[in-house]
Amino acid sequence: MNRELIVNVNPTEISIALCEDKVLVELSKEQCQTGFAVGDIYLGKVRKIMPGLNAAFVNIGHEKDAFIHYLDLGTHFPSLQKLTASCVPGKRGLRLESMKLEPSVEKSGKIGDYLQVGQQIMVQVAKEAISTKGPRLTSDISLAGRNVVLVPFSSKVFLSQKIRSAEEKKRLKRIATAVLPNNFGVIIRTAAVEAKDEDIEQDIRTQIERWRKTVAAIRKHTAPAQLMSEMSRANTIIRDSLNGSFSQIAVDDQAMFNDIRNYIRQIDPEKEKIVKFYRGNVPIFDNFDISKQIKSLFAKYVSLKRGAYLIIERTEAMNVIDVNSGNRTKAEDNQEQTALDVNLAAAKEIARQLRLRDLGGIVIIDFIDLHKAQNRQLLFDEMVKLMSTDKAKHTVLPLTKFGLMQITRQRVRPVAVESVSDVCPTCNGSGKIEPTVVLDKKIENQISFLTEDRGQKYIKLVVSPYVAAFLKKGFWSLRRQWQWKYKVQIDIAEDQSIGIVEVHYHDKKDNDLIKK
Repeated sequence: MNRELIVNVNPTEISIALCEDKVLVELSKEQCQTGFAVGDIYLGKVRKIMPGLNAAFVNIGHEKDAFIHYLDLGTHFPSLQKLTASCVPGKRGLRLESMKLEPSVEKSGKIGDYLQVGQQIMVQVAKEAISTKGPRLTSDISLAGRNVVLVPFSSKVFLSQKIRSAEEKKRLKRIATAVLPNNFGVIIRTAAVEAKDEDIEQDIRTQIERWRKTVAAIRKHTAPAQLMSEMSRANTIIRDSLNGSFSQIAVDDQAMFNDIRNYIRQIDPEKEKIVKFYRGNVPIFDNFDISKQIKSLFAKYVSLKRGAYLIIERTEAMNVIDVNSGNRTKAEDNQEQTALDVNLAAAKEIARQLRLRDLGGIVIIDFIDLHKAQNRQLLFDEMVKLMSTDKAKHTVLPLTKFGLMQITRQRVRPVAVESVSDVCPTCNGSGKIEPTVVLDKKIENQISFLTEDRGQKYIKLVVSPYVAAFLKKGFWSLRRQWQWKYKVQIDIAEDQSIGIVEVHYHDKKDNDLIKK
């Protein structure tokens, strides 16, 4: 598999696109210098204890108080608190290597036994602020490197479950045990299998030094304050994903290019040459054909091959995906085989869309009904296989008797499409609309549906004058392109009374083709 990382930098935002065989599979957006990213460590101050939730709200400097549950304190919270309290100005300070650890936290305890209002605690961001919720915190602190994850207040060496070789396990445990000081544990990642002994040793030492600098920073700050910042999102993706299948990393900003190149030089000097500085006149996302694929993030309809399509809708409680065969059933006699083919193609696209849109929580998929048990099992097995490449924690459940599949997927960052909106010019700013740059995609999806599924040969689009001018601009306008592509006559009527993103689809008798 050919993998590429494309990084677009502008003054307010960094966009990172991960492509596999030229197909966009992940899109990350990182606001410049906003902080509060997953992995960041803060010195926070407890604002409120919530006994009913067995949780507390903590001020870490974010506009919304962060949330920490009792179970997120971690088993070694008393030891962490002892170390934190010893590092305030005026005290000598303890070293973790020589500390006597406190008794572990009980699983069934109360948060009021460990936290009080006004108390300073060291916390790590486990989940970024999403919508109206502040960041989710943990005091079970860990520091991730390329080959290992350092776990302070532990003395155990854990290995990734994907490491199967008994001989390799012995080698990795031997390396870690020889390097780790007292009261430090480590989780050895899958990437360590291909690493040299000295690289793993250096990785462990690097994470220990990061921990020492983080603890030392407590003396210089009062809560709320950031003690340690996780590396940039681009470097995080490189750290977790870099392997022999990466063909290039293209960056359009000189400073970011130097940052990424220096990081790769540290973790894998042989791959330094794959980092390339993009100097083209065309925007980098346009050059790599990513801009068009990003538009699909906002589309309700996602087209599949041979007329099939998905409808993706997001509600407050869950995400719902409907699979439609489109016009395939007209050409196929074997309905069971047709349904299976469409479902398998849909499963592949759904697995990609979940990563691309970073959909989290509950996802309900309404597949086309399959009557044979072996076909339902085949579809379930294929979805499990396709989701295996998704790094987010997830669970896939078998099809119900109604043909529904349920997937639960963890999300630690805001959904990409949630943060992209314009002020609505129709209602003078009291609402929000999707960017006009994706309106043409939505219109085309509807035209595709009306022509290919309903057989329409004539469509009149009733739109605002602004949109009408946009659709008719140039000799090879969007209207001409759609007429040629879908073999349909398209007329455009202007109506100043409708909103800028409102579109009506009429037939020759001015009847609505799509009921609202």
